[in-house]
Amino acid sequence: MLLEPETRVETYWTNLPAEATEVEHIYHQHGTSEQYHAELKSDLGVERLPSGKFYANTLHLLFSMVAFNLLRRVGTQLLLTKKSPGKRGRRLRLRTVLQSAMYLAGLVVSHAGQMILRVCEHNAWTPAFLASL
Repeated sequence: MLLEPETRVETYWTNLPAEATEVEHIYHQHGTSEQYHAELKSDLGVERLPSGKFYANTLHLLFSMVAFNLLRRVGTQLLLTKKSPGKRGRRLRLRTVLQSAMYLAGLVVSHAGQMILRVCEHNAWTPAFLASL
């Protein structure tokens, strides 16, 4: 038992028209898909559907999908500015985007015929928010 080398084999059964390395990469991205699903449920509050009517639930999921995609886009834009505070990876959670950019205090001021957006200068996310506009 101790003299035989340990052998590991990974097998994937698929009908995808792709190479073996690409199929393995797709399989390993499954965890990322699960993380996005968990964010949709927890951060956007889509744990339970609001109605017993199929059409109403369809609309709810479609609007949730639009909000999810828009928040993903805002998070990507915030990361592309390279001004987001703290140690950041390749993406931001939806909760972070909501708390940093969407809940940022601001005031619309009308002065000399122009509309001006004034945002809180004491927030660490303000430079990243202003650079992404």
